[in-house]
Amino acid sequence: MAEGGEGLGTVPEHERILQEIESTDTACVGPTLRSVYDDQPNAHKKFMEKLDACIRNHDKEIEKMCNFHHQGFVDAITELLKVRADAEKLKVQVTDTNRRFQDAGKEVIVQTEDIIRCRIQQRNITTVVEKLQLCLPVLEMYSKLKEQMSAKRYYSALKTMEQLENVYFPRVSQYRFCQLMVENLPKLREDIKEISMSDLKDFLESIRKHSDKIGETAMKQGDEEAFENYYRKQRKKQARLVLQPQSNMGYGFPVNRLFDLLFEIRDQYNETLLKKWAGVFRDIFEEDNYSPIPIVNEEEYKIVISKFPFQDPDLEKQSFPKKFPMSQSVPHIYIQVKEFIYASLKFSESLHRSSTEIDDMLRKSTNLLLTRTLCSCLLNLIRKPHIGLTELVQIIINTTHLEQACKYLEDFITNITNISQETVHTTRLYGLSTFKDARHAAEGEIYTKLNQKIDEFVQLADYDWTMSEPDGRASGYLMDLINFLRSIFQVFTHLPGKVAQTACMSACQHLSTSLMQMLLDSELKQISMGAVQQFNLDVIQCELFASSEPVPGFQGDTLQLAFIDLRQLLDLFMVWDWSTYLADYGQPASKYLRVNPNTALTLLEKMKDTSKKNNIFAQFRKNDRDKQKLIETVVKQLRSLVNGMSQHT
Repeated sequence: MAEGGEGLGTVPEHERILQEIESTDTACVGPTLRSVYDDQPNAHKKFMEKLDACIRNHDKEIEKMCNFHHQGFVDAITELLKVRADAEKLKVQVTDTNRRFQDAGKEVIVQTEDIIRCRIQQRNITTVVEKLQLCLPVLEMYSKLKEQMSAKRYYSALKTMEQLENVYFPRVSQYRFCQLMVENLPKLREDIKEISMSDLKDFLESIRKHSDKIGETAMKQGDEEAFENYYRKQRKKQARLVLQPQSNMGYGFPVNRLFDLLFEIRDQYNETLLKKWAGVFRDIFEEDNYSPIPIVNEEEYKIVISKFPFQDPDLEKQSFPKKFPMSQSVPHIYIQVKEFIYASLKFSESLHRSSTEIDDMLRKSTNLLLTRTLCSCLLNLIRKPHIGLTELVQIIINTTHLEQACKYLEDFITNITNISQETVHTTRLYGLSTFKDARHAAEGEIYTKLNQKIDEFVQLADYDWTMSEPDGRASGYLMDLINFLRSIFQVFTHLPGKVAQTACMSACQHLSTSLMQMLLDSELKQISMGAVQQFNLDVIQCELFASSEPVPGFQGDTLQLAFIDLRQLLDLFMVWDWSTYLADYGQPASKYLRVNPNTALTLLEKMKDTSKKNNIFAQFRKNDRDKQKLIETVVKQLRSLVNGMSQHT
């Protein structure tokens, strides 16, 4: 009984030991096994029997598990054997693709480094050009001064010095060469003074020395009669001035034909003046820098005001330094128009006509100067290829101020002739139509050049149309384009509101059209979803730019509507909402109302080709097979829709 009791007590102990062996770490098994030998004499044998029984139980469980999973293992081996051929092909393709990518990547790295280097050079060149454009007019004027000094044209040299000191030197005062020039001007003035004084003394001395001999010699030669005729003519002119009759007398003789001849001569004289002033205007436009006139003190401000009638209370309140909105050509043109009026008046006064007729002549000749000569010069200037967007903006601003100054020119003529503008037959100046035509031409050039600039940026686009994932940020060329548009629209703030708004809307519409054409380009055969997502990031930046109100005055999301076609098309592909598109097509409230079926079909076919070529294991993945079937189904439905539209048309 004692032995039986001991045996019964040993069995649970052996089960506990076996459980510890199965669950305990291998390093701790030694003490557990030692307890078997330290126990009762027959405990070792019984433990071995218990261990054999446990092993047999585990063998049976393993055998059951193997029987259960055997068929699955066989199926898996069969599938692997089927795939092995494709796997070997894939391995070859992957190896070849990797090699080609490595080779292509080397060239891309080299080209990228070249692009970075070129952009740095381009930025440096732009900076240098800007500085040179600022300095060149100063250097040209100083060179002109030197030429005038060499040619002994001292009066012109003094006028050039005045321009250098008042206009050109303040712009480049920070440069050392300017300081050297400024220091040299007093010496040049002193030289002119000494030379002029010396020449004057020599001339007076020569006259005093030789006047008697000249008169005596002239009287002795066959010139005595010439001197007598000259004397008589001068005295007759003086007599006419003293004894001039009223214009309605002419001493009883008819003078109508004579006046007709004089009028013809006057017309020819005006034509000669118009040709001369055309050259004057061209020179003014060539010398203009097309930037606002800078002023640093009250004296410079008064100088400009004395030349051109400009009134702006806001500008008067600003502290120095400040700028006039117009460029240097505006006061020069205004002065030259007044000079033309003076030149025309000199001839008209000799016709002995009434003040009303002279007033009418002056106004008509001035209108010809504005509408024909000045307008033609402006239009030729606007069409020159070197005139950029900034210059065109300044030209529009200039014409606005010249137009406003026409009323002062009318007052100027009125003061000369003493004929009130309220007179019924008084001719008005046509400055409004003249400068409006020039502004329209400049606005058209702005729209054209702005679109050309956008095309240049878009040509820099380099999309990887087969990319699997987007870069996570907008493309570099597009961010450069948006930064350019922001800077140029800041310049447009000085333009009339409608002009700036039209230019901004035109630029956004042109950009949207260019991006859409890029997607639908016939040479583009494949587009991946990653490329569509990258393109969507760029369009989002365009929409953010439009919503930031780059030009004030747009109502609501008017500017964003320029990108509505792209937005609805990309939304359709991003969310893959073909059921809604096909169901709501043609409905006024459709979510994708702006998406043309032809456009959607073209883009979807490009994506379908990419999906087929990139998914080698598509036949083994259910999701990919379903997606391909969905694409093919949607393509068929779109083709049916397009064909139906064609038949209806």
